[in-house]
Amino acid sequence: MIYPIRYNLLPKQSQVICSIRTATGKTPVWCVWILAVLLLISAGITYRVLASKLELVVNTPIMLPVPLRMFPSQVGNWSGKDVPIPPNIRRIAGNDDFLNRRYTNTLTGSWADIYVAYTARPRTMLGHRPEVCYVGGGWIHDSTLRSEFITRSGRPISCLIHRFHWPSAEFQEMVVLSFYIVNGDITTNQSVFTGVGWRTPNIAGNLARYVAQVQISSVLENSVQTAATDMVHLILEFFPDEHGIVRAMEYREGTSTILK
Repeated sequence: MIYPIRYNLLPKQSQVICSIRTATGKTPVWCVWILAVLLLISAGITYRVLASKLELVVNTPIMLPVPLRMFPSQVGNWSGKDVPIPPNIRRIAGNDDFLNRRYTNTLTGSWADIYVAYTARPRTMLGHRPEVCYVGGGWIHDSTLRSEFITRSGRPISCLIHRFHWPSAEFQEMVVLSFYIVNGDITTNQSVFTGVGWRTPNIAGNLARYVAQVQISSVLENSVQTAATDMVHLILEFFPDEHGIVRAMEYREGTSTILK
């Protein structure tokens, strides 16, 4: 439906043009064309201003109350060091925050890589899963099985166990445990956040509308399972639960090194 434009709301130039009348009392055709052009120019300028502001909002990261970099670098017998992610990979991932750290167990010598990615724009997480990203990096996908582990806090967590191997004469295997956190709930199913409603931009910056991905990888499944048991209960504290509560506030002003 097209609504009439009130005369007193038109620009001064348009009012002058509209006030021009011929001897017959009719507005010349050229006046109508000029008015139309002015309105189109005005609409174009307005659109560009609004579009630029929307793009700025959409591209501005929505940060967690406690950044993931504050996650403890020392958890029990696990000692971690950050592993940088190349800028081009970070750009493609499009996450608002992430943690990529290798933890080594000082008692057993085993290691596990902890990768946690958070986005308040769930559409950017689509397609980013081990069986896609690892294969894209040259690994061969062998299998994916459903599994479960119990955290130190006693919570059962459903997960997927992926197995890959590197195509070379010397056999090299990689085991990846993965799951998602969607608005405080645990899931292994990406279809939970693939609907149309999840594709709209999070203009309001709502922290409770998010998707986080957790991946724990190593060459041995036992290392992956042990690291998940020891650390996932702490990882969950950094994300809003179903009530919007973030329990990791104790790390906000302190150090990222803590023993538990």
